[in-house]
Amino acid sequence: PFVSITMAQSDNDDDKIRDKMRQYIQQRMRLTKNEAERFTPIFIRYFKEWRTTLRENKTDRLILQQKIVELRLRYRGAFKDIIGEKRSNDIYRHQEIFIQELKDIKRERLENRQGGTRRNKAIL
Repeated sequence: PFVSITMAQSDNDDDKIRDKMRQYIQQRMRLTKNEAERFTPIFIRYFKEWRTTLRENKTDRLILQQKIVELRLRYRGAFKDIIGEKRSNDIYRHQEIFIQELKDIKRERLENRQGGTRRNKAIL
């Protein structure tokens, strides 16, 4: 399940999403202060490459999936050095959960504008 957040967003929006996603992952993984300090710069580089990959490959879903897997494999080693192999794979699972929650929030906001009911999500 490779989900893109390819709405027309500014770099500022990307930064907000990146920071929320980073915080979400750090909290869910219960990173120590030292782990979080080491994780942050690597995650920021990963996120920027991930967003670029989404934008550059949005017209070919299969190529997009391949590029995302390649990107994750490349960064897994850097994350592994900080939090270990199993936990480094968990980053991507938490990223997918975050994206799904973000999509749910967007859908709910759209429904609210159209008269639907509202549920609150904890990530935003």
